[in-house]
Amino acid sequence: MTEHIYIVAYDISDQKRWRAIFKLMNGYGEWLQLSIFQCRLSAKRHAELTATLDELIHHREDHVLLLDLGPADSVDPRVTSLGKDFNAVAREPVIV
Repeated sequence: MTEHIYIVAYDISDQKRWRAIFKLMNGYGEWLQLSIFQCRLSAKRHAELTATLDELIHHREDHVLLLDLGPADSVDPRVTSLGKDFNAVAREPVIV
C-alpha cells in the first residue's frame, strides 16, 4: 500500500463549516497551522477525504487545496520552518 504525503489547506467562509472541517482533518492528519494539515494517505483514504470535504464545503464560498508531495517513504520535504520545529508526518496505525 503506497501512501503519499499531502498538505491540505483550506479557506472556509462559515465558522460552523470551518469547525466541521477542522474536526474532520484531525482524523486524517497532523495539524500544522490554523487551516493547514499534513497528511499521510493511501489512495483510498485520499478518495474518502476528498469526497467528504466535497460534501461539506460550499463550492461558491469555500476553497480547499490538497497538495501531493509524493510517496511518503521517499519524499524528502525541503521546508523552511521559522519558530516551531517541522517534522514530516510519520506512519501511524489508523483507528476506525
